[in-house]
Amino acid sequence: MDYSKLKVPNHVAIIVDGNGRWATEKGMSRSEGHQQGFLNLKKLLAYMFSKNIKYISAYLFSTENFKRSKVEVNFLMNLLTGQLTEILEFCHQEKIKAVFSGRKENLSKKVVEAMEKIEQDTSKYQEKIFNICFNYGGHAEIIDATKKIVKDVQAGKLDMNKLDEETFNHYLYQDLPPVDLMIRTSGEQRLSNFMLWQNSYAEFYFPKTYFPDFDENEFDQAILEYTKRDRRFGGIDYAKKNH
Repeated sequence: MDYSKLKVPNHVAIIVDGNGRWATEKGMSRSEGHQQGFLNLKKLLAYMFSKNIKYISAYLFSTENFKRSKVEVNFLMNLLTGQLTEILEFCHQEKIKAVFSGRKENLSKKVVEAMEKIEQDTSKYQEKIFNICFNYGGHAEIIDATKKIVKDVQAGKLDMNKLDEETFNHYLYQDLPPVDLMIRTSGEQRLSNFMLWQNSYAEFYFPKTYFPDFDENEFDQAILEYTKRDRRFGGIDYAKKNH
C-alpha cells in the first residue's frame, strides 16, 4: 500500500491481545499462542518501522498479569528471557533502539540483566525506538514518576512551581512523544491501564483480529482508518465546521 498519501503516525502503541484465545480456539495451549504472538510481533515491527513510524510501544505483560496461572506467568517470563538474544539480533539488523517500560519488581535477576543488556547494546540507534512494556501499569508509571519528582524537589533539583506537562513527561519510564495511534487487537475495547498519560489524545483502533493474525494487511487497515480521523486535540477546526 502506498503510504505517501496517508497520515503516518509518529508513535504507535499496541496492546498485544488475544494470543491465548487464538490458541484455545485452535486446540492449542495458551503458551503456544504467546509464542506465535511473539513471532508475529517481530514481523510486524519490521513492517511498521519501514513505513517511517519512529516510535512503537507494545504492551506485552501488565502488572495485573501476575494474577494469571503460575504456569502461564512462568512461560511468559521464560519466553522473554529466552528470546532476548533473538530480539537483540533483530534490533541490530533493523537498527532499532529497544527500551523497557515497567517495574523491575517481581522480575528475576536473570530477566532484569537481560533487559538491561539489550537496552545498553542498542542505545546507539536513534531513528527507530521500540518501547517494550513489560510488568507495566499506567497507574504505577504515574505514581513512580511522582515519587521521583518529590525526591528532586526535596533535593533542590527541581522547582515545583516550574513543573509542567513537558517536565512531568521526562519523569515517566521513557521520555517519549505522545501516542498518535493506539491499537488493541482481539476486539476488546478498553485501555487496561496502558500508557494513560501518553494516550490522552491518541486515536483508538479496535480490530477483532487476534494478535497472532494481525498481519501487515491488518495494519494497513488501521492506517487507513487513522487517516480518516480528524485530530483536533480538544479544539475545533472552524474552517471545516463552516465549510
